[in-house]
Amino acid sequence: MKQVVQNYKSGELAVLDVPVPGCKPGGVLVRTAYSLISTGTELMKVSEAGMSMLGKARSRPDQVAKVMQSVATNGVPATYRKVMGKLDSYTPLGYSLCGVVEQVGAGIDDVKAGDLVACAGNEHALHAEFNWVPKNLYVPVPDGLAPRHAAFGTVGSIALQGVRQGEPQLGEVALVIGLGLIGQLVVQLLTASGVRVVGVDPDPARCELAERLGAAACGDPASAAVEAAVAELTDGHGVDQVYLAAGGGSNQPVELAARLSRDRGRVVDIGKCRLDLPWNAYYEKELDVRFSRSYGPGRYDPEYELEGRDYPIGYVRWTERRNLACFLDLAARGRIDVEPLVSHVADFADAAETYRRLKDGDLKAVTVLFRYPEPAGEAEDAGAPAVAVPAVKRPGDGVSTPARAAGTPVRLAFVGAGNYATSMLLPHLAQRDGVELSAVVTTTALSAANAQRKFGFAEATTDLDAVLGDESIDAVFVVTRHSSHAELTRKALLAGKSVFVEKPLALTEDELAGVLAAVEESGNDRLQVGFNRRFAPLLQEARKRFGARTGPASLRYLVNAGRLQHGSWYLRQGTEGSRFAGEGGHFIDTASWLLDADPVSVYAAATSGNEDLQVVLRYPDGSTATISYVTTGAPGFPKETLDLVADGKVLRLDDFVRASVHGRKRWVSSRLPKARDKGQSAELAAFIKAVRTGGPMPVPLESLVATTSATLAVRTGLAGGAPVTLARAR
Repeated sequence: MKQVVQNYKSGELAVLDVPVPGCKPGGVLVRTAYSLISTGTELMKVSEAGMSMLGKARSRPDQVAKVMQSVATNGVPATYRKVMGKLDSYTPLGYSLCGVVEQVGAGIDDVKAGDLVACAGNEHALHAEFNWVPKNLYVPVPDGLAPRHAAFGTVGSIALQGVRQGEPQLGEVALVIGLGLIGQLVVQLLTASGVRVVGVDPDPARCELAERLGAAACGDPASAAVEAAVAELTDGHGVDQVYLAAGGGSNQPVELAARLSRDRGRVVDIGKCRLDLPWNAYYEKELDVRFSRSYGPGRYDPEYELEGRDYPIGYVRWTERRNLACFLDLAARGRIDVEPLVSHVADFADAAETYRRLKDGDLKAVTVLFRYPEPAGEAEDAGAPAVAVPAVKRPGDGVSTPARAAGTPVRLAFVGAGNYATSMLLPHLAQRDGVELSAVVTTTALSAANAQRKFGFAEATTDLDAVLGDESIDAVFVVTRHSSHAELTRKALLAGKSVFVEKPLALTEDELAGVLAAVEESGNDRLQVGFNRRFAPLLQEARKRFGARTGPASLRYLVNAGRLQHGSWYLRQGTEGSRFAGEGGHFIDTASWLLDADPVSVYAAATSGNEDLQVVLRYPDGSTATISYVTTGAPGFPKETLDLVADGKVLRLDDFVRASVHGRKRWVSSRLPKARDKGQSAELAAFIKAVRTGGPMPVPLESLVATTSATLAVRTGLAGGAPVTLARAR
């Protein structure tokens, strides 16, 4: 299929060939009929992409702060790779469309194939021929509403939510500053609510349009006519509400709002304009400043948007989905007229040129719609991204991987191409001799296309079963979100592949049992979990310098994990497990490797709210390891520090930057000048060697299972308040 994309680094706009997204449970696959360009929001993004790197930094100081924190935690090279990887990637455009349901995912019963729906979301209602849309981000289109008008649903919801924040009442007077697309819709919604409206915009054509659509009067912000109209309509008291629907860096809108508002009026910010509030003016009138956040309640809540968890109507009357349905109903009943707002309809094939004309000012428009080609035949195979599931090869007992013929490359497939895969794994594999990147599989089309472009994959697809059924592929990397690791690993093992799965291997005991059942059923134990720290050159050297032990050891591992940003998927404990379940295996594996054994018991305690954990592991020879996993420490303090004490010796690791061993002889490493090498490159080399030669995996399966079991036991220990005894693995 084709999709409009932009490279934020270069500013390039293109219509790209990408895989059709898969139809996941909890949503529908939609073939787009019309999608809408938001000439405000989207063109702002397009303009930012054309800025210099300094200009981009100035426009997004919040992102600069994140970069600086990443430098402190991960070092300059790793941060540079991460940032440049994000910048030099194609990003999607679009967030409002109408289309036809082509395929229905599991759990969906309110629509069927062939139904017309309006869709929302800057990750799901993109300028693309097909989109997968979760349940709470689509609604059926009412009978009689044209598809091109239903494509206004998302922007209509934004305007509607802004009006709801203003709480208009019959007979009131409102001022709408900015008469672009959102402003024009706000004017109509207010008029439909029995509110008289004065509009403000420097463009006479937009003022004229707003008056045709119901505004009592409109004019330039500097015009005396605007103030005269407000004075006449309000008997000199000032407007009851002001809606800021303007963009740009001028502070004029908020100053005008204060001047024309009545005492204790309401000011609602819908657009993205400068908000340097003049204190005296806002204080003296005690103005009520409110913000309208996008489409309504549910926006930016992943449980609502991605998992389909609705808010009870008795507590939240107007969610983003209900706003979307309400706006479409108003349009279907003729209370809102969007046709006069359509300035231009372009064929989707001309999307890049249309954006160029808008950016350069050659095309003046309130709204531009993309019109998509009709499918060539009846349900033709445009609606057939549903692919028949191929028979999966299930090797019998005793499967072994033979050594490969000399000169034959190891063929790899990646399932998932997120930030970790593209910044920490693929750069080490893309240029490695004897490795061929055969296929990348993602559920979203664009991430697969980005990985293919940057790392040279032979194929980008959303069809996992076809990749697992490809006998030419030797190994599969599972680098998806945590909740899918165990199931994808199980499928790949049953397909006879060597598997590299990022931590964690499993989030529950049942998931772990499922992986082991796949090993038993197939006889395929070719598995590696991404516990990379044991491969870090600095830690390897320190362990060698420390030498053999004769007595039990005491190990202390402080992990200054820090707080996660609001909205991080790591916080979705209901689906993705606890944060420690996700990454705690790293630290348990490192401790077990240093102590050359697997733990026999786990005790865990937590501070109030389970923010900081203390995990104590006991080992067969009496050694102990204490892992302090904290989120409340200082951000500038090193993330990982480790001390190993035994036999009159101390090994010290300082955040993979410096290590030392104190004993009869003292050894101190030189400080790493550039990057923290946490072992990813060496781990990947060991895995590729094992696949190529047919030799043993870098870490025995028993150790991987023991580390996973110990990680899962932390949750059990926290719940029970007592040590958890583990089965002896080795």
